[in-house]
Amino acid sequence: MVERVESVPALRGSQQLAGVPAVTVAAGPPASFSARRDVSSGVLSSRLPSIAELAQLLAAAPHRLMFFAGATAVLTSMLWWTCLLVAGYSGHAFPSAPVPAGWAHAVLTQYGMLPMFIFGFLLTVFPRWMNQPALSRRAYVPVFAGVFGGYLLAHVGLLDRRPLLLAGLAMMLAGWIAALIALGQILWRNRARDRHALSCYAALVLGLCGLAAFFAFTLGASWGYAFVAIKLGTFGLLLPVYFTVCHRMIPFFSAGAAGPGYRSFKPAWSLPMLWLLVLAHVAGELTHRFDLLWLVDVPLSLFFLAHWIGWQPWKCMKPGLLAALYLAFAWLPVAFALFAAQSVIFRLTGDFILGRAPVHALTIGFFGSMLVAMVTRVTQGHSGRPLAMGAIAWLTFVLLQAVVLMRIFAETTAKPAFWLAINAGGWLIAFAPWVLRSLWIVVTPRIDGKAG
Repeated sequence: MVERVESVPALRGSQQLAGVPAVTVAAGPPASFSARRDVSSGVLSSRLPSIAELAQLLAAAPHRLMFFAGATAVLTSMLWWTCLLVAGYSGHAFPSAPVPAGWAHAVLTQYGMLPMFIFGFLLTVFPRWMNQPALSRRAYVPVFAGVFGGYLLAHVGLLDRRPLLLAGLAMMLAGWIAALIALGQILWRNRARDRHALSCYAALVLGLCGLAAFFAFTLGASWGYAFVAIKLGTFGLLLPVYFTVCHRMIPFFSAGAAGPGYRSFKPAWSLPMLWLLVLAHVAGELTHRFDLLWLVDVPLSLFFLAHWIGWQPWKCMKPGLLAALYLAFAWLPVAFALFAAQSVIFRLTGDFILGRAPVHALTIGFFGSMLVAMVTRVTQGHSGRPLAMGAIAWLTFVLLQAVVLMRIFAETTAKPAFWLAINAGGWLIAFAPWVLRSLWIVVTPRIDGKAG
């Protein structure tokens, strides 16, 4: 049974994902799961579920399954990368990856780790954005099985097991296709009238193309396929999805916090302009015209800065969850200012002085920080908890800022291998408490006893 709930204004403390009618599915913890009310706190506390109960609980909502996968992947990706870097620096043996390790790191984080959170979010909100019934388990469980199962198998394959790497990538492709089918059906019924949904879907299609390109490279195609995969993952998939979601939700959250005096800034030209500039940047990257990228990256930096200012962060520094969204978004104009500087310096000197500093300001600074802020908000709201950042989330967020600064510094030092290993370990330290808390939330029922 599906229950429709009237859309309400974005009030302070609202737990909606966006300013649209919320669709609630009558599903929840299995009946056999015992819960009791803590008299002193007035909230539900539960014992740890059995394996059978856990499977049912995780499958109760797409965000539970995919956030469980994503949280696990946050540590899995960087554990492998840290072990590889430490072994390389210290001279210890470590299994060689069947493909260049740096490329594998970029691909599995961009097409595995972060998209698990993206799929969990979009499989939940697409029906809400377009006022349709929530997806059934038959639609989203295959996404989890393919993307997460393939991701784990691919990581085993990186330990010098090429057939397993190929099998893992094939499973990931199958999971992506399942996601595009599920989301595409919703978009089709809506006749693609929702511009934010259409933008996200276009980015996911590019993501499928990028993942297929890396699969082809792993099968034996030229290195250019891997290069296309990495660039599409960063600029064709993640950047458009992240900005599109921010464009829809940050003004909504801000209006709820700032009150009647807040002026919402969501111009209709934002998404078309984003895609025009992003595709121009991708074209410059793929044709190796790095000396001309500043012609696109300067406008991109100004474009993102204009939106950050337009959303009026000075009115929205409370609550902490909203402040974290603005602080995370601030990395976006900074990252593209660094990309522009890199291009200008290359044009004048022929050298990449900044190395990979710009891309890590984007990936760790923006993608990583926004991940903590946005997923914390969704997890809090969908578990019946107060919409508060909390000490653990703030700890991870602050430590992550140190990690990105350290990664940028690593490009300027005479001992980059040492700092890269330290930086990878810093990611693990920063994320470990947040991941453990997030995993606990998604494997236990909502504390308010509601479904989902």
